[in-house]
Amino acid sequence: MNDVRKIRLVVLISGSGSNLQALIDASERGALPANIVGVVSNRADAFGLTRAHKHTIPTLFFPKQGTRRDYDAALAEHIATFRPDFVVLAGWLRLLSMAFLEHFPNRVVNLHPALPGELPGLHAIERALDEARRGERTHTGVMVHLVPDEGVDSGPVLAQERVEILADDTLETLRGRVRGLEHLLLVTTLRRLATGDLDPDDLST
Repeated sequence: MNDVRKIRLVVLISGSGSNLQALIDASERGALPANIVGVVSNRADAFGLTRAHKHTIPTLFFPKQGTRRDYDAALAEHIATFRPDFVVLAGWLRLLSMAFLEHFPNRVVNLHPALPGELPGLHAIERALDEARRGERTHTGVMVHLVPDEGVDSGPVLAQERVEILADDTLETLRGRVRGLEHLLLVTTLRRLATGDLDPDDLST
């Protein structure tokens, strides 16, 4: 991958940052041609900030302020200083408005622990397991998608994979398999974006 230009990523987090760590590890071992140029959190105690510090990645704590639109516009202004090729939402627990998204058209990538059109919003893994226990579903999944607008987990799909829900699954075991697939799918999707194998402009609506 030495002849592939490294893409510049800014990663937005709100929590532990396990997907951020997967991106850091992949970029450091050469599996992902990317430089993580910034990590932003809306929570000061997000462990993902500690992960970034350990790898000398610039961080920004950006707490809630003003109206939603004012916050998103200011956030976009700060992130633009990193000059990202893509903004990756990896456990970012805020819905972004067009005041943010209009600054990065077809360049905001989100990860969601469910298949397209299923279980949008928070607690998707818990809800999937509850439905399985009621006999209403046999599987869930993971998708990576673009965020072109304010729809919840509904943008053009970049990648998706199915995860079977086993009869003896607990929340811990199911979450572990979903998280493992999240790490893999996010890295492979961003690698395809970096190499030009996947063009987000072809998928935009």
